[in-house]
Amino acid sequence: MARRSTVTTVIKRVLFGVIAAQVAVIAGLIGINMWRRRVRPHRASFPRTPPKEIPVGATTVTVYTYGEDVYEDMLAAIESARHRILFESFIFKGDALGWRLKRALIDAADRGVEIFVIYDGFANLVVPQKFFQFPPSVHVLRYPVFRPGILLLNVRKSGRDHRKILTVDGEIGFVGGYNVGAVYATEWRDTHLRMVGPSVWELENAFCDFWNMNRSAHQPALDDVGTTHWNAAIRAHRNVPEQLIYPIRGMFLEAIDRAKEHIYITQAYFIPDREILNALIAAARRGVDVRVLVPYASNHVVADWLSRGCYSTLLRGGVTLWLFQDAMIHAKTATIDGHWSTIGTANVDRLSLTGNYEINVEIFDDGVASHLEAVFANDCTNAWPLTEEEWRRRPLIAKLSEAILSPLRPLL
Repeated sequence: MARRSTVTTVIKRVLFGVIAAQVAVIAGLIGINMWRRRVRPHRASFPRTPPKEIPVGATTVTVYTYGEDVYEDMLAAIESARHRILFESFIFKGDALGWRLKRALIDAADRGVEIFVIYDGFANLVVPQKFFQFPPSVHVLRYPVFRPGILLLNVRKSGRDHRKILTVDGEIGFVGGYNVGAVYATEWRDTHLRMVGPSVWELENAFCDFWNMNRSAHQPALDDVGTTHWNAAIRAHRNVPEQLIYPIRGMFLEAIDRAKEHIYITQAYFIPDREILNALIAAARRGVDVRVLVPYASNHVVADWLSRGCYSTLLRGGVTLWLFQDAMIHAKTATIDGHWSTIGTANVDRLSLTGNYEINVEIFDDGVASHLEAVFANDCTNAWPLTEEEWRRRPLIAKLSEAILSPLRPLL
């Protein structure tokens, strides 16, 4: 009994020491990052790729890589609405751009358009709640900050609503990485997709299912009308924690396994699990040119350091890492072999792939893939490839910090 008590005490002290070290590292990283931003503020600078319309069957898609472009077209679509607007955003800032979009939604409601709005409560805790006060003609669903079921370890009650969707009259749809806020308009490099045509049903259906699953009793249900249009070239994959459905991770694994020539991935927070990590390395070892573009410094310093814990394994495995500089790159895209592509809301990390409500559009089209390859090449003019030798020479304190934080990687 005495030996068991001693072992228990040692284990507790080790665990306490590890947790204390992790807290110290995180506090240090956040503090240094805040200090650097104060003493060295700078305006973001990065190359822009103009929007491009590409026909995919009966649907025309447009790829956006600059916020002002996509917001102007979103507002134009809202102003053209005749029947119904479905709008969903993870972050909906109450700044000048947010008020402009809110005003456009209210104006549409005033002329008789049905308006449905969804936003994530936790992501918008810092936004004044009066901003989310709409007239009764606008139906608003606030995804709750906290769902009590999580206290019983019910994973169905976990996850944030990380999706960004806008559809207008079932004819125009937008989806991608852009939240709503003035900072994203000019200072962040992100990617969004517009669809015009029958494939917009994919986004409408995703919104309707989420609304009906989470609406309160006094809010109207949205009809599930089905579709007569089946276009295998454009498919929306949805992660739904409430139903334990996470197809986006499977989509990535399937596409990576099929690769024969090249894989170009752009990610804001790249913390792949073991299976995705191994799949990328296996592709590189069979001769596939695997490139991953990530921010040199993102808006989440802890996520950066957790991501860096994978760099050694990736570089040794033959994967090329490109570090985007002078701006935050928030895009969630990938393209493979000039044929397959995806644009959406999911990061390659646990929170997105097996945690949050997410939506990614998968597209099988050579034109879209070719354009995303051009976007990737343009972005790489603002990045540099990290070599294994350069990474090996990083300071010892950095290596130690990565090791201390590594147990947290499965949580993000």
